Amino acid sequence: MSRDLGLVELLGADAVGPPGQRRFRLFARSESGSAIMWMEKMQLNELGLAIDRLLTQVTQGRILRVEARARREGEEEAEEPIGMPADFPLIPDEEFQVAQLKLSYDFRRELIILMVVPLEIIMETGQELRGRVREDRAVTLSFTHAQAQALTSMITRVVAAGRPVCPFCHMPLEEGPHMCEKQNGHRQIIQLLEEEDDDDDED
Repeated sequence: MSRDLGLVELLGADAVGPPGQRRFRLFARSESGSAIMWMEKMQLNELGLAIDRLLTQVTQGRILRVEARARREGEEEAEEPIGMPADFPLIPDEEFQVAQLKLSYDFRRELIILMVVPLEIIMETGQELRGRVREDRAVTLSFTHAQAQALTSMITRVVAAGRPVCPFCHMPLEEGPHMCEKQNGHRQIIQLLEEEDDDDDED
């Protein structure tokens, strides 16, 4: 059964584990519930880029991406801290691996809508693990322009804190030759819906 968190009061991203073994997640909380959504580094990075593109489109370029940069000596830290807050539920209402991410925009309320579709891992005796996309269990949440800017800034810092990524396929660069998936084609993980009719918007 799908869940709509509505307008979230908390939205963030972080990584768990040492460099090279980090697991990435998006976390959200609203009056309707809480969710932890695990994803690949490339998925998280693409989500941040897609949100930036959407913000640029709907604000006609008034909101631009703020790139992460090293803090100068003596400069005060003005960025929001990275990491899940201590009061986040230990057992969230939803927790899953992400299969798909879909962005849309509510022009009437000026909110960004994110639908996160789970990936169900199926284990059968004598067979390899396989995954199934569960659109029927999707989690939908909405957030403001300010929350979007804070999230993309956080995503940039989380991604930059680990190993460098390939500028073409956004996968981590290991030691030795890099096999870039961009050259062989890849499946788009972000679906950007630029416009929605007001009549179709859900409150």
